[in-house]
Amino acid sequence: MGIGRSLILAAAGNKFLNHQASNRAFVKRAVRAFLPGEAPEDALNAAQALGKQGRGTVFTKLGENLTRLDEAEAVRDHYLNFFDQIKARGITGHVSVKPTQLGLDLSQAKCAEHLDVLGARAMATGSYLWIDMEDSSYVDRTLELYEGLKRKHARSGLAMQAYLRRTPDDLQRLLPLKPIVRLVKGAYAEPAAVAFPVKADTDTAFFEISVTMLQAAATGDCLPILGTHDTGLIARIVAEAKKLNVKPGQYEVHMLYGIREAEQRQLVAQGETVKTLISYGSSWYKWYMRRLAERPANVWFVVRSMFPA
Repeated sequence: MGIGRSLILAAAGNKFLNHQASNRAFVKRAVRAFLPGEAPEDALNAAQALGKQGRGTVFTKLGENLTRLDEAEAVRDHYLNFFDQIKARGITGHVSVKPTQLGLDLSQAKCAEHLDVLGARAMATGSYLWIDMEDSSYVDRTLELYEGLKRKHARSGLAMQAYLRRTPDDLQRLLPLKPIVRLVKGAYAEPAAVAFPVKADTDTAFFEISVTMLQAAATGDCLPILGTHDTGLIARIVAEAKKLNVKPGQYEVHMLYGIREAEQRQLVAQGETVKTLISYGSSWYKWYMRRLAERPANVWFVVRSMFPA
């Protein structure tokens, strides 16, 4: 892992820096490059604007590792209402939630109950429910949660991380369920025994896992989602999809709000199915630092955004 990325990830877990950043107007201004606003309405309004460009949306309320079960119930209720708002506004939108937002640290059974309720609402409103993958200590429990959810609610997806050495085997475990998988590179601080420390190895893993998913997609046994801003990697994978006769819509590209906007529009113009991940909420610090860590060069983009022209 590069020194710059390691430092950024270390800063992500620093409570003092979290407090300082969350109360600094110039930091909030920088965050707005990737976050349309903290309120749910900000995210919904941004999604409606993107919809006019032919893009769908995946929504995430920021926050993780809740410490009380009543907090998890509040998150569940928030998302139940949010699904209704997506439908009422006519937005092509999904919801993505972290298991620790729903109390996984406190009770896996309660977390599973909350996911079941949300999965049913996703089905009823014509949406999808996504489970985000957190750090490697949560992978086994998250896979179990997804298996239970997917068996009951078909429109359920799971994020998986290409930099984890175990991910190819985990994907094979899920393929009998005809999974919906958003493959991302990974943005947590992990030991080298668990995750590839070199970016080139992660890129190779991302490509190979994507090809495995496309092969399954060719027989209707997987819906692969390419969760990356690496347009060169996307182009290589799309070329493989064409060889396998897997068409846009049988796979998708997901990117973050505010990153590679021109490229997202270009992919739509080329006929690709693109969804933009929009985050909202006040607990943005850890999420924001991980976004910077994914590509430390983004720090310079942030510095420029702090000083409006």
